[in-house]
Amino acid sequence: MQKIKEAAEEFLAHKRVAVTGVSREAKDHGANFVFNRMRERGYEVFPVNPNADEVEGAASYPDLRSIPGGVEAVVIGTAPERADATIRECADLGINYVWMHRGPGPGSVSTEAAEFGRRHDIHVIDGGCPCMYGPTADPGHKVMCACLKLTGNVPRRV
Repeated sequence: MQKIKEAAEEFLAHKRVAVTGVSREAKDHGANFVFNRMRERGYEVFPVNPNADEVEGAASYPDLRSIPGGVEAVVIGTAPERADATIRECADLGINYVWMHRGPGPGSVSTEAAEFGRRHDIHVIDGGCPCMYGPTADPGHKVMCACLKLTGNVPRRV
């Protein structure tokens, strides 16, 4: 196991990233925030939503397999029940970096999906948010990270 900060740096070193669960109606949806922040910070980010052709002004894809040229990493921003199908698709496609988003609420973390991923040599971060670390971080997310480590919503090691 490695420290969350090291795992986050490794994940964020990948520049072609898909974000699942990006909503057609942004509001305060976590996946939309992650998608936009990563795009603002220079990542080539692809929204995945099987019910939309376009999200946040970008072409949306029904699944990871449909993204032209593929991706290097995936942020799961869907309900935990959908994380299993996503991580299995990652295994099929050879995507070895997955972050299951989780803020103060239940988030997208599925213990079963995380275990499956690790058994298939996928580096899984099961909690927290990419916007808490490295080039995507902001002061608010850094404070949230410290608080959520105390509740276990951000793991100390993955």
